[in-house]
Amino acid sequence: MFDELTTTPATALQVVVATVVVYLVFLVLVRLAGQRTLTTLSVPDLACVMALGAIIGRTALLAVPTLATGVIALVTLMLMQRLLSLLGRRSGIDRWLHPAPVVLVQHGRLLHDNLAGARVSHDELRQQLRLAGVASLAEVDRAVLERTGDISVLRAAQPVDGWLVADLDVDEFPEGSQEP
Repeated sequence: MFDELTTTPATALQVVVATVVVYLVFLVLVRLAGQRTLTTLSVPDLACVMALGAIIGRTALLAVPTLATGVIALVTLMLMQRLLSLLGRRSGIDRWLHPAPVVLVQHGRLLHDNLAGARVSHDELRQQLRLAGVASLAEVDRAVLERTGDISVLRAAQPVDGWLVADLDVDEFPEGSQEP
């Protein structure tokens, strides 16, 4: 009966190593896939996330999961999250974990190079602009893919406070921009 609750030190170490490795691989894959990977999920995206969770969970818990290995994997994941949060305070690591915001629309013009680089489709951008109540691109001063993967919209009808755009790397009319 106690076999389902306990584990050996060797198995505990295997759980920690497997959990750390699968967590880091997952972070790299999400980073390579782009900022929007886990923000808004379509049905296929949701299926993929569920499968990823099952794979990560099964890998972390090894062949014969027990209560102890589950607790060890959970604690390891939480410690990894905390460690990366602390490491994220260093600018190089933070930039890798959380890419800089990307301007997708500026002064009513689509920035096609930025859209392509951020892997944001025109359909995704149109949807987010509609959700923001935008009826015309001319209404948009800037649409920005934020560090979280969300798209924020600043309207042209109102002056934009410089403080709000201080972290954006933009030119007045960048190359790769054009009317829609």
